Amino acid sequence: MTGPRIVNLGLPKTGTTTLTDALRHAGLKVADWRIRKGQSNSPEITGAHVGRIIYADYFASGDPLARLHEFDVINEMSAVRHDRSLWPQTDWGVLNAIQHHHPEVKFLLSHRDPARTANSMMRWNNLGRRRLPQADVPGLPRGFGRDEAELARWIEGHFSFCRRVFAGSANFLEFDIEDPEARDKIADYLEIDLPWWGQSNTGKAEAG
Repeated sequence: MTGPRIVNLGLPKTGTTTLTDALRHAGLKVADWRIRKGQSNSPEITGAHVGRIIYADYFASGDPLARLHEFDVINEMSAVRHDRSLWPQTDWGVLNAIQHHHPEVKFLLSHRDPARTANSMMRWNNLGRRRLPQADVPGLPRGFGRDEAELARWIEGHFSFCRRVFAGSANFLEFDIEDPEARDKIADYLEIDLPWWGQSNTGKAEAG
């Protein structure tokens, strides 16, 4: 098998960092948000957001994962800042192309209570207070998402979208990051050992 074999469709603050740390402890190579120096042998993708690479390759060749073949896992695909708003996990065309070009890929959806997720987003740097409301995000047009209720509705909409897209699929697992059995469910689904499971990125920078 070549190229990524695990793709997480989770949104920010749904335990994506915990998942990255757990899969790295399991010996897998994870692309998380940005390709950092030393993670790739390809200078052209080093420093780039994962979402930017996915979209560039999707439109160039049809294969969203074409230049991510060094990685086992794609996690935290989204990026939102003043000059970009990238959300491949919400895009049917991208997800369909991944399944077409990489039928062996197993999809995960990291789930967390939408209200708790919205609250965490609101406390995470300026994600909920400024970046999301000022960006055009699929399902959350510019100007919306300024309060936790609106964010929670958008978050639940994404969960519903993924459930509908993958309804009845054997290559999809939704797990609640706060489920005490999450570790075992993920390990069984991916057929790997997870030697570490815990909480990562909790509280960090949320006072900003």
